[in-house]
Amino acid sequence: MSKATIAVIAAVSAGAGAAATAAVFSMRPDKKPDTTATAVAAVATKPGLPVPASQVFSQPPTITTTTPVPAAAVPSAAGNPLAPVNPAGLFEYGFPGPVADVAARTALVSSYDRRTRNPHWVAEHITPASLAQRDGDRKHSAFVEDGAIPDKFQAKLKDYFRSGYDRGHQVPAADCKWSQQAMNDTFFLSNMCPQVGEGFNRDYWAHFEDFCRRLAHKYPSVRIVTGPLYLPKRDAADNKWYVKYEVIGNPPNVAVPTHFYKVIFAEESAGPGGGPGPGPVALGAFVLPNARIPNDKPLADFEVPLEAVERASGLEFATKLPTQRRKRLCAETSCSIVVKEYADKQKAFAKK
Repeated sequence: MSKATIAVIAAVSAGAGAAATAAVFSMRPDKKPDTTATAVAAVATKPGLPVPASQVFSQPPTITTTTPVPAAAVPSAAGNPLAPVNPAGLFEYGFPGPVADVAARTALVSSYDRRTRNPHWVAEHITPASLAQRDGDRKHSAFVEDGAIPDKFQAKLKDYFRSGYDRGHQVPAADCKWSQQAMNDTFFLSNMCPQVGEGFNRDYWAHFEDFCRRLAHKYPSVRIVTGPLYLPKRDAADNKWYVKYEVIGNPPNVAVPTHFYKVIFAEESAGPGGGPGPGPVALGAFVLPNARIPNDKPLADFEVPLEAVERASGLEFATKLPTQRRKRLCAETSCSIVVKEYADKQKAFAKK
C-alpha cells in the first residue's frame, strides 16, 4: 500500500473530514472530469421487470462453494526431472487455497473470506423497476448461517449474540423488496459483517444506502460493490502503523472490520438483458469507518480514489471500463445523504 493511499485512508474517519478531502483531492489529477464521452442511448420510459442477479452477472443461479483453480495455475506434480525436489507434490494431497466461496443468488453475487468470516465483496444491481416492485417483506425473512460454506469457516449466529455489534447487511434488505426470495438472500451471514449499531448501521450507513437507491432516480442502472476493510492506524506511542481489529464469538471467530467501502457504478444507459449499456458510467468510491458518524458529516468527505480502495482491499473493480467512458460520480450528482429515522424502525429487528 503506497504512502499516498495510506494518507487517504487514514484521513477517512468520523472526525477528519477536512483532512480526508484534502488527501483525496491531492491524488486526483488537476484536470476536470472528462465530458467528451459518447452520447447516451435513449432510455425506455417504461422500465421492465427486475433482472435476476443470475442474468445480470452472467452467473448460474446456484451456489459455488469453491472457486476452481485453473490447471495452468497449479504447477505440475511431475516437477522438473532434473531437480532434487518437487514442491508441487503437495498438491496430490489437496490444494491449500485460498478458496473464494462464490455465491450467485437471486439478489446478489458474493465472494467470501474464510479467514475473517466476512465477505471479500458483495455485488448488487438496482434499477427503477426493482425499487418500484414490492413483493418482499423483511418480516418474513430471518438471519441464517450459510450452509454452502464449510462449517469450520462459517460465521455463526451465536458469534453475534451479545457481541455489541449489529449483523450489518452488505447488500441491504431494502434494495431487494422486489421479491421475497431476493429479500431472503440478503439475510445469509455471508452477506453480513459486524457493524457498530447506533450512529452507524442504523444511522449514517443506512442514510448512505438510501443515497445509493436515490441514484436510480437519475440513472437507469446502478451497480454497487460493498465490503469490509482492515486498515492500519498509526500508534502514537512509537509512530508505527498497525492493523488491529476485534474478533467476536466464543471462541473468537468473526473479525470486526475497521472500515467499509462501496464502489458505485451509475450507468447512464442500460444494455439488453440487464447488462451494462454502451454509455458513460459515473464511478464513485467511498470508505467509511466502522464507528459512530454524526449525521451532519458530508458524504463527500468519505469519497476516495478508486485506486485507494483497490490497494486497501487487494481487489480490482473496473479493469474493463475504458477511461473515456468514466465520469466522477460526485461531479455528476450531489453526493449527500438525506437523514431519515431508521433506528426506531429497526428496533423491531434486534440485531445484537
